[in-house]
Amino acid sequence: MATEQPSLKLSKRRWCLLALCGLLLLGQCTPKKTSQPSAPAEKYLYSDMQIQNEKYLSTFNVPVEMPIAELEKQINAQLKGLIYEDNSYEDDGQDNLKAKIWKLSDIKVQALDSTFLFEVPLKIWVSAGYKISPMGFTMSGYKDTEFAVRLRFISKVSVSPDWRMLTTTHVDSYDWISEPSIKVSGFNIPIKGMVSRLLNRNSDKITQAIDEQVGKAIELRKYVQQAWDLAHNPVLMSEEYNTWLVVLPNQILMTPLLARSGVLRTSIGIKGYTQTITSSVKPLLKTDPLPPLRVVEKIPAEFKVGLISLISYAEAARLAEANFVGKQFAFMDGRYAVEVTSIALFGQNEKLVIKAGLKGSLNGFIYLKGTPTYDPDTKMLSLHDLDYDLDTRNVIFKTANWLLQGKFARMMEKQMVFPLGEQMEEAKKGIQQTLSRRKLADGVELRGTLNEVLPDKVYLTPEHIYAVVFATGKVNIRIEGLL
Repeated sequence: MATEQPSLKLSKRRWCLLALCGLLLLGQCTPKKTSQPSAPAEKYLYSDMQIQNEKYLSTFNVPVEMPIAELEKQINAQLKGLIYEDNSYEDDGQDNLKAKIWKLSDIKVQALDSTFLFEVPLKIWVSAGYKISPMGFTMSGYKDTEFAVRLRFISKVSVSPDWRMLTTTHVDSYDWISEPSIKVSGFNIPIKGMVSRLLNRNSDKITQAIDEQVGKAIELRKYVQQAWDLAHNPVLMSEEYNTWLVVLPNQILMTPLLARSGVLRTSIGIKGYTQTITSSVKPLLKTDPLPPLRVVEKIPAEFKVGLISLISYAEAARLAEANFVGKQFAFMDGRYAVEVTSIALFGQNEKLVIKAGLKGSLNGFIYLKGTPTYDPDTKMLSLHDLDYDLDTRNVIFKTANWLLQGKFARMMEKQMVFPLGEQMEEAKKGIQQTLSRRKLADGVELRGTLNEVLPDKVYLTPEHIYAVVFATGKVNIRIEGLL
């Protein structure tokens, strides 16, 4: 009997099984591609020092308000008692008088714009020499009398370039409260003319006294110097982040002194540059001499300071690795897959470079670049327009063009975010606390508010990624004695 040979024909079911196994073996044997693009050059436009030296022009306002009643009070406290004394008779053709002049009652002060009106009541004692010849008999001698007069002085108020208050005072008019007279043996001896000449000759002594007392009453330079020195004093805004607010003043402005509704007002503006500096020790600043006065019609009210938050490349990479390392990404309906093994970050001018290590269907490194941007609303640092570096694009186009679908770059852009809000909020909070009725010294208080925060830009340095925003508002320095 002939032996039966095994059939060479396979069932349809067996053919399907063999085909499936073949496809699986083919997929497993797909050669792994290696990515070795050149790394983008690491370049930086800024250093840490340059960012922290970024300056923002600002003005600190020092409002000056003095009630005219307070000026009147101080002048009366200083100018009292005997004002003028002449103890010798003049026998050289001038008036034959001895005289003493006292302040009779409080000086009254009125003011409008830059003009002051001083009303000075005076009590005057004179000893007048006389010589009369009634009925052919000659009589001579000296007679004492007292009377009162009210003098009115007009002063123009200004400030010297070295910050001293100046008044230029002259006599406007006067009237008798009680008229001077001398009576001898029933005869009235007229002396009003002599007294008038006496007052005219000696009015400069009274105006000089008034000018001196106004200068003493408003010691403007002392307070301006105090504000100028305090402006040079760095203020700690955040102890946790070692953040200091530094002001570099370079100019002082002042509006004209004007009186309205019984109040003398002006505004002093300390103009300079603000900086936000990160330092573990208090920055030391050189205090420049007080500059000369510059009078302007209006003081700008804007205060501007930079709020800085920063993150090192190593810390940013650590946060990114927590999101990406170990994650797998499939492409072309699962035919290709890669796993992220590492993330490193560095800068190239104004672009942030991501160096991503991959394994799987592609082994090696790829490089992506994007523009870092800080959003003050979300308080997040993110990347915009993230895309492959040109050399990476050329390499993977030849070896793994499936990676160019854009899915991987879009996913990286979406999830490559860094929370810097806490640091930024701490800086903003620190400045607001600094400005909220902060006592700088005895009798000196800083008051201010921040109105809005506006984005500036993100800066890349060799050590850090900096996010900077502008905080704007108004700042006043209130000084006891000027208010």
